[in-house]
Amino acid sequence: MIDILAIGIHPDDIELSVSGTLLKEQASGKRIGLLDLSRGELGTRGSVEIRTQEANAAAKLLNAAFRVQLNLRDGFFENNEANLIPVIEQIREHRPAIVLTNAPSDRHPDHGRASKLIADACFYSGLLKIKTTLNGTDQQPWRPKAVYQYIQDQYIHPDFVIDISEYMEKKLEVILCYASQFFNPDSKEPVTPISSKEFLESVKAKNVVWGRAINTAYAEGFKTLRYPGVNSLSDLI
Repeated sequence: MIDILAIGIHPDDIELSVSGTLLKEQASGKRIGLLDLSRGELGTRGSVEIRTQEANAAAKLLNAAFRVQLNLRDGFFENNEANLIPVIEQIREHRPAIVLTNAPSDRHPDHGRASKLIADACFYSGLLKIKTTLNGTDQQPWRPKAVYQYIQDQYIHPDFVIDISEYMEKKLEVILCYASQFFNPDSKEPVTPISSKEFLESVKAKNVVWGRAINTAYAEGFKTLRYPGVNSLSDLI
């Protein structure tokens, strides 16, 4: 079992959006795992092989228990049984208490579709009559306690934010594992909306805005599919 399973449709979705929170949770003793639904084969820069190497380097910096990459079609996957089953298999295999997913809507159309697919898989994973087998072993139903959607490129008003001030610099180090995708003055690859120096500044700026709301330097924002429960008003301070 793991505490948190962070899922993204593309390698680097997790790092850009939620790596500060994962670093913080891991430092407090939580066990985290990473799941990429596709291998990012439609990315303008780099290649599948390069991005896989970069993803594994980022997972090492995050001290993740594992990183699994599935083969849903980048750009063309659908929310159907064929694509739900491998996600359900991973949820049942690793039995996370919390699942983190892509944003509910975003500039990249894959993100919103992946968010819905992942949320649906978390529900269906708890149904007894959906049978799955992984590595020759019949799996038991498992439903995570909570599913939270991390916020990505476009600004979405968060339902809650998490202070990552202590981990912001390490977050940027994790992001820059993807040298093929982000700002690299020595790269000869085509320029894309995420390869400029300004893009990384915009990532940091979002974290500043959310941090300011709770009087900290940096924070990451999340949406929730249900209202969160707390034990005391003090939990909200």
